[in-house]
Amino acid sequence: MSDQHTPNHPGARLRASMRQGIVVVPGAFNALVGRAVARAGFSACYVSGAATANSSGYPDIGLITLTEMTRTIREVADASGLPVIADADTGFGEVECATRTVVEYERAGAAALHVEDQVFPKRCGHLDGKEVVSAQAMADKVSAMAGARLSRDFVIIARTDAKAVEGLDRAIHRANLYREAGADVIFPEGLADTAEFRAFADGSPGPSLANMTEFGKTLHITASEFSALGYSIVLYPLSTMRMAMAAVEDGLSHLKAHGSFEAMLPRMQTRQDLYSLLRYSPDAQWNFPNGS
Repeated sequence: MSDQHTPNHPGARLRASMRQGIVVVPGAFNALVGRAVARAGFSACYVSGAATANSSGYPDIGLITLTEMTRTIREVADASGLPVIADADTGFGEVECATRTVVEYERAGAAALHVEDQVFPKRCGHLDGKEVVSAQAMADKVSAMAGARLSRDFVIIARTDAKAVEGLDRAIHRANLYREAGADVIFPEGLADTAEFRAFADGSPGPSLANMTEFGKTLHITASEFSALGYSIVLYPLSTMRMAMAAVEDGLSHLKAHGSFEAMLPRMQTRQDLYSLLRYSPDAQWNFPNGS
């Protein structure tokens, strides 16, 4: 790992945003959504392993490859110009594979990744029946990944799924072990309510990430509430995809029933709005985008 700080490194920009207050991070399941996240004024976006898998027609069980993830990261980072936090699942293997993951994600333009302590094949963090590796095995992986960074600005986020398996106290113990091993941020998955998030933050002081996913085990908590609880980042990993797919299915049902999309036009992005998002004019030469 280089000891040099690079102000323009996306990880340095993410760290700067964290110092200014809680960073609200919507998911971007493709580059076009990444551009929309940037245009909406957010300071970072998220590439979810689940969204990447689902967009490829797979469930979130670890089937997506390192190559597929880095391609998505590169596209979203290039199109949005934002620091990208990226899901690395269990690191795509044991320690040797996990260290390569750090290098490949950073080369693809990510600002940060999160790696979890589940046993492979993993399950969605809000499903029952999860298993976790030993705390020491995960700490060893985190330590190796922290040491593999090309820049010390790259952010290593250690996720623990232990609350559902071992209870909150053991999850806090793991979090502190992972911090000692070199994690910059801790991501407690599957907490239920403000009381659990507060207890976790109190038991493991330092930067932490909250995952505000819908239809899971976590009650709806606002970004300002997470900030008051001491969290530095809040992810909305699948929200944009869920909204988009609900609209897609509604539109397809309408076409099947009526044989036309005409009545759906008010709910569509116009051609001009799309061109504006792409910064494209049919009457001018288009330049390759360098962020928003």
